[in-house]
Amino acid sequence: MLLSAFARARLVAALLTAATTTVAIVATAAPARAADVQAKVDAYMKAHPGGVQVGAADIAYSGGTFVVTVVRTNALTAATPDCPSGWYCFYDGTNYTYPRGKLSDCGAQDLGTWGWRNRTASVHYRSATGSVTFINETGATDTALFTASTTRRTIPDVAPYRDMADYVYRTC
Repeated sequence: MLLSAFARARLVAALLTAATTTVAIVATAAPARAADVQAKVDAYMKAHPGGVQVGAADIAYSGGTFVVTVVRTNALTAATPDCPSGWYCFYDGTNYTYPRGKLSDCGAQDLGTWGWRNRTASVHYRSATGSVTFINETGATDTALFTASTTRRTIPDVAPYRDMADYVYRTC
């Protein structure tokens, strides 16, 4: 079936309008996303002072010893672990939901130094050697909750120890 010249012109005009609208929506969505990310960074830094923004969604503490990424900025889904090589990461939510904290140093670290006590719900270990044990401060003695290592790199849900870790101890 052939379209009349008038019908073809109307179809082309409708398609051009739709394309222009789509471009306008996409063009305004990107800055809004960047503004949303920056607002989350600003709010995190206000709640947890002492950090320096080092990336669009990254805040470094203690000269880069501890880095928080407030929102996922890559295209991976929330259920995908994404800790950079050489680090071990712990996530505020199960299934690697952000914010995400990351450390790489060996030895004991007090997660409270960076406002991360009782916030770990999932873990990704990307160090080449060793392991990291998450520890709950229980008074006179501490309790080892769980360990991530080169043989157990991902833990999507640390239950029943969710939101209980106060310290970590990394063996290199």
